[in-house]
Amino acid sequence: MSNIRLLVVEDHLMVRMGLSMMMEKIDGIELVGEAEDGLDGVNKAKTLLPDVVLMDIGLPEIDGIEATKRIKEFNQGIKILMFTSRDSEDDVLTAFEAGANGYIMKGANIEQTERAIKSVADGTGWLDPQIAKIVLSNIQRNNKPIINNSQTGINYKDGKNLYGLTEREMEILSLMVEGLSNPQIAEKCVITKSTAKAHVHSILQKLCVSKRTKAVRIAMEEGLV
Repeated sequence: MSNIRLLVVEDHLMVRMGLSMMMEKIDGIELVGEAEDGLDGVNKAKTLLPDVVLMDIGLPEIDGIEATKRIKEFNQGIKILMFTSRDSEDDVLTAFEAGANGYIMKGANIEQTERAIKSVADGTGWLDPQIAKIVLSNIQRNNKPIINNSQTGINYKDGKNLYGLTEREMEILSLMVEGLSNPQIAEKCVITKSTAKAHVHSILQKLCVSKRTKAVRIAMEEGLV
């Protein structure tokens, strides 16, 4: 499998350098370019044709939302992962309306950032848990999402998979809610114990929790299962 070609668009030099160093440590991701403003980001996306663009919102020249819109206008196949400290409802929903495929906060650790990039690249989509709550609130308030799930690969209709969980992870999360242990999950799903453990670990990472009990609580409170 070829590496995911990544373009980073970030105006703050230190943040951009930190991201570049982070990306160089991740297997399966190739940093093909950097841009310090939105217009430069659009131009480099046209010439470099990355698989994924890690896009800040607050950029000079044109902001990340406008840059996302322009990139999508010339190439729908390029995935855009918003990477920002902005979490207002207007920013979130406008970014998705512009064509963003995922949204992650700048406080995310390297494992979460890696998973978000790879999820967006394979068409699964990604929502930071903090952002997922905004989307769920919008769905509940309007009975339908503003965001087009065909562009993100996330099932917004019933509020499931907002965290980028795969179908198998959703199945295992439901078994966790039922109180099954890893060996019991392995037996139920006809998989090895190590595979069950890996799935549970992935679920905890995507929900940004460290304990099964917290994952179960989120699943029940937000109707994930």
